[in-house]
Amino acid sequence: MSTTTEPTTAAAPGPEQARHAGVIREYQVWLPGWVKALPEWVRVGTVLVALMAASTAIHAAYVGGQFWMDEAITVGISSHPLTAIPNILRFDGSPPLFYLLLHIWMSWVGNGQAATHWLSMIFAAATVPAGYWAGRSLGGKRAGLISATFFAFNAFLDYYSLETRMYSLTTLIGIFATLALIRGWVYRERRYVIIFGISEALMLYTHNWALFFGAAAFLTMVIVYFIGGEQVRENYIRDTIGTFVGAAVLFAPWVPNFIFQVTHTAAPWDLEPGFGAPIQIAVGVFGGASISVIMVLAAGIGYARLVARPRRMTREAQVAIALVALPVLTLLVGWLASHVITPAWDVRYFAPIVGSMILVLAIGTARAGIIGAIAVVFVIGFMARPSAFEPAYKSDMQDIGGEMGPLLRPGDLVIVGQPEQTPLAYYYLPGGLRYANTMGPVADPSYMDWVNAMARYRAENVNRTASALINSVKPGQQLLYIRPLTEGEQNWRAPWTKEIRLRSAQYGAIIARYVREGKLVEESWAPHNYRGSCCIADSAVLYKKV
Repeated sequence: MSTTTEPTTAAAPGPEQARHAGVIREYQVWLPGWVKALPEWVRVGTVLVALMAASTAIHAAYVGGQFWMDEAITVGISSHPLTAIPNILRFDGSPPLFYLLLHIWMSWVGNGQAATHWLSMIFAAATVPAGYWAGRSLGGKRAGLISATFFAFNAFLDYYSLETRMYSLTTLIGIFATLALIRGWVYRERRYVIIFGISEALMLYTHNWALFFGAAAFLTMVIVYFIGGEQVRENYIRDTIGTFVGAAVLFAPWVPNFIFQVTHTAAPWDLEPGFGAPIQIAVGVFGGASISVIMVLAAGIGYARLVARPRRMTREAQVAIALVALPVLTLLVGWLASHVITPAWDVRYFAPIVGSMILVLAIGTARAGIIGAIAVVFVIGFMARPSAFEPAYKSDMQDIGGEMGPLLRPGDLVIVGQPEQTPLAYYYLPGGLRYANTMGPVADPSYMDWVNAMARYRAENVNRTASALINSVKPGQQLLYIRPLTEGEQNWRAPWTKEIRLRSAQYGAIIARYVREGKLVEESWAPHNYRGSCCIADSAVLYKKV
C-alpha cells in the first residue's frame, strides 16, 4: 500500500510542498506499536547510530593497517607547520583542505597508522547521516534509510575509510553538493544555491576532480533548465552564474598555487583511460558485478513507472534525470580531459560522484516496493562480511622497516628506487638517516617533489649520480637500496613507471659492480615474509662500505 503526494498539476509547489518536494511516493512499512509510539527522531536516530556503529566496528578491526606511498606522502606533508603546508603542496599537486585538517588531527592524536586512519573513518561514518538526509529530502524516509544503509556498507568507502587520504571527505562533500544541486535547481529552493557554491568550493579545496564535477553540475543545470519548464526559470540563470562565481571567489586564494601545480606537476604515472568505466564503477565503487547488477535492477524497477508517462515531465522524473546526468557527465568530462589534457583517471578519483550514484540507486530502490526491500537485504548480506572489509596488503615497506631498522645507524644512506616511495621509507625507518632516490639526493624525504619530475628524471645522468651517492658513503657506513618489484611489464607501462623500471634496474647493476669490485659487501636483505602487496612491493638489500 502506498500514498502519493505527487502534485496533480505541473505548477510549482507551494511552500509546504516545496519543503517536502522530494517525497514523491512514500511506502508504508509495518512497525510494532511500541516502536511507532517512539518519536520519529528516536527511531531514525537509533537506526543511523546502529548503521554507523556496525560499519565502524568492522572497519576498526583493520584500522592499524600499513600505509602505502600516497598515505606516507600525505602524513609527511601534514607533519609540517600549518603555515608551511600550502607552499609544500606546490610540489605535490593536491589542494590543501585535507592536509590542514590532518595536521590539526595529528596534533591531537599523533601520526600513527591507526590514528590517521581514524580521521578518514570519521568522514566515512558521517556519510551515513548525510546520506539519510539527502535520500529523505529527495525520495522520502524509506529512500533515506536505504541510502544510509548503502553508504554504511559501500565498497568505495570501505576501502578509503582505511586510507589516510582525502577520498572519504570528498565523498561527504559530494553528498551535500548533489543535494544542493537538486534542491536548488530542480525544486528552486534558493537557499540551496548558496549551499552548492560553498560545497563546490570546499570540494575544490579537497580534490582536483571537483573541476570535472563542477563542469558536469553546470551541464546538469542546463539540462534541468530545458526539462523543467517555465516554473523553474525565474532567476535561474542568475543563480547559476552566481553560485559558480561565489565558488570561484572562495577558491581564489588557492588559484596561484593551483596554476603553478597545473603548469609544473602532472600525473606521469597515469595512463589514458579506455572504455572500462562501467567495470571500474561496478568493482571499485559498489564492490563487484553481482551487487551492482542487483542495485541497478532494483532501482530500474523503481524508476520504470516514469517511462510510462513520457508526455509529462514530472518533478520526480527531473530528479532522476539530474541524479543520473551528474555522475555520467562528470565521468565523461574526466575521461575527455584525461585524453586531451593529461591523464587523471582512477577509481579513487570518482569520490565526488559516489554520493550521487548511491542516491540515485537508493531512491529507485525505495520505489521498487518489496523487490527493493529484497535487494537491500541482498546488498547487506553481500557487503556485511568481514572479508568484504578486509583491506588489501598495500605495501611491504613496514616489513622492510621492521627488519632493517635495527641494523641501520645514523648517517647511513637509503636509496629508494621509486622516488615517490621515499616518504614511505622515511616513515618506517629510524631517524638520522640520509635519503636519496634514483633522481639524486633528497633534502626533505617527507614529501615527493613532482615539479617537472618527468623532465628532471630523464635529464639525470644515471652513472654519475649513482656513483656520487655510493661514493658519499664512508667506509664502515651502510647503504640500503630499496628496489620496487617491477615484474609484469604491463603494470609499468606509463611514462613515469617505465622510467622507474629501467632506472631501478640500472641502479641495481651499478651497485652490483661495486660489490664485484669489493667496495661494497652485502650484509642483509628483506623482507623475509613477502605477502604480495596490492599497490606496491619492494625488496631491500643492505650493503656495507669497505
